[in-house]
Amino acid sequence: MYTNRRAHYEYELLERFEAGISLTGSEVKSIRAGGVDFRDAFARLSSGNVDLEGLYIPTYKEATYNNHEPRRTRRLLLNRDEISKMKRGLEQKGLTLVPTRLYQKGRYFKVELALARGKKLHDKRRAEADKTVRRELREL
Repeated sequence: MYTNRRAHYEYELLERFEAGISLTGSEVKSIRAGGVDFRDAFARLSSGNVDLEGLYIPTYKEATYNNHEPRRTRRLLLNRDEISKMKRGLEQKGLTLVPTRLYQKGRYFKVELALARGKKLHDKRRAEADKTVRRELREL
């Protein structure tokens, strides 16, 4: 399981969705080998579909000529109701779709998306201070 720890720091996560992800064989093997990077990843709604862009899955060393492009756009698999719910959320000002986790469920890989609002600098500082206080209380 891979988590996007940066998303929790940069965004206030409001609502979460579970989506399947369309992968090639070399991508599946590469994910199992390790090294997924969420740094520039985001989801975009386009023509009734949700696409995940910027997710880095390194090329698989053992693959032959049909190896994958590391940062290609990948289709996310959601039902129509979930997509319309996301669309209504994205129409609100300042909300975006951020991938928070990539994990395996059974034999399929899933991506957890979150409708998120960007945090301001003072919100980040307050969250960091709260985290420090909780850590100090736990140590006592």
